[in-house]
Amino acid sequence: MIILFIGDIFGQPGRDMLTASMPSLRDRYRPDFIVANGENAAAGRGITFATADDIFRAGVDVITMGNHTWSRKEILNMIDANSRLVRPANYPRGVPGRGRTVVEKNGMRLCVINLMGRVYMDVLLDDPFQTADRELQAMKGQADAILIDFHAEATSEKLALAMYTDGRAAAVIGTHTHVQTADNRILPKGTAFISDVGMTGPADGIIGVDAKIVLKKFTTSMPVQFEAAEGRAQLNAVVITIRPDGLAEGIERIVL
Repeated sequence: MIILFIGDIFGQPGRDMLTASMPSLRDRYRPDFIVANGENAAAGRGITFATADDIFRAGVDVITMGNHTWSRKEILNMIDANSRLVRPANYPRGVPGRGRTVVEKNGMRLCVINLMGRVYMDVLLDDPFQTADRELQAMKGQADAILIDFHAEATSEKLALAMYTDGRAAAVIGTHTHVQTADNRILPKGTAFISDVGMTGPADGIIGVDAKIVLKKFTTSMPVQFEAAEGRAQLNAVVITIRPDGLAEGIERIVL
């Protein structure tokens, strides 16, 4: 099984870059499943029906979310009805949506679990480690491979969760910081890991945002309205190769 995971899609530039890049990515890597983080898809903050539709039409099978899940009220009208849109599973009980999904193609089943970190994150969440235990136990025998998108700030927390689930998940892919890290590897028991897959969106901004706006915030400490940067775009991703036993044999970084 080959899984292509696309880094955080940021605004219109990210969606356009995704659509433009998908034919060449499909030709080169022949992915069986494509997963993308879309929590910044709508102008860099949240997701809407239209922006989710753009991502799905580009060929993505599952969209994961993060700390901007609820930034657009429109999501409340779609998240329960769309089984391919998942929000962090460690939100408190009773929150709309689902924290995992299983997609099936060509006789193969992939489970995607979304989790969010608690270190340096300004959201009250359940323990991601205990949530991972619960979700992985529930999925035993229900999928051929399990991928976890861990949307978190701290590199230490991401690696800790990967080591905690090593041998139980095919991959733990870090998202949220928008900067691709160079630590992609296979852990001792067969779980693929990278601290952060990076971002798909503006290449000349500051983590996607117009640099002038961010510099104004840093130099004046005044509130500003973030806007997506113009100019060049980039795509960050990883491609993961999964063995028949549901664990990983390779993880390769992609930068376009």
